[in-house]
Amino acid sequence: MTPAGATTPHGTPDEPHLTVRGEAHLDADPEIARIGITVTARGKDRRETLADLTRRNTRALDLVKSHGDSVEHVETGHLSISPELGRHGRGERVRTHHGHLHITATLGDFTALADLTTALADLDLTRVDGPTWDLRPDSPAHATARRQAVHDALRRAREYADALGTTLTALLELADTAADDPHPHPPQGARFAAAPFAGAAPTDDEPAPLDLQPRRLHLHAAVSARFTLAPPRL
Repeated sequence: MTPAGATTPHGTPDEPHLTVRGEAHLDADPEIARIGITVTARGKDRRETLADLTRRNTRALDLVKSHGDSVEHVETGHLSISPELGRHGRGERVRTHHGHLHITATLGDFTALADLTTALADLDLTRVDGPTWDLRPDSPAHATARRQAVHDALRRAREYADALGTTLTALLELADTAADDPHPHPPQGARFAAAPFAGAAPTDDEPAPLDLQPRRLHLHAAVSARFTLAPPRL
């Protein structure tokens, strides 16, 4: 016998349980973009290679910082200075040194993103990867997707209850079963095109800003909800 006010894991004829899944699929425009910047240097002398890498890093950082508040975050990642040994001859002799340093920049201004990406790509021995489109952690889109998932679960539960000729009486459990991390839609062709933005024409010494088209993001949220039902008449 079940004590008054208690529930059993699987319900009883007098208090049946109903478990449903609610889902939400939401498309949202990105709010930020990240680019990866890798500067490299190469030379026979280790210290000269390091000095060259330092100069290139400073130049890249100065270029990033020149865009002011459009750049929301900058961080330095992996740094490496490694020797390359010669393939011939006796003994181990260093043929040259390779230096690599990685920088990540986050921007919320996509016009500045195009200008910065183009300028960085024009630097010698500098690689640019990205952009990666994303939402901010506190974006309202996340809450919207979660609410829609809960509403979907409640709608489904009511439909099942209505099919049985009864009603929901209580919510027993609500579980988040899928993260609503945004994922970009598959690209529709190339995203990088050398086309200038509206405004002043670039000089002969400056490349035209890349035409970067932000990619829509897809959010998926899912919940599992368990309810009690008023005993249906079957």
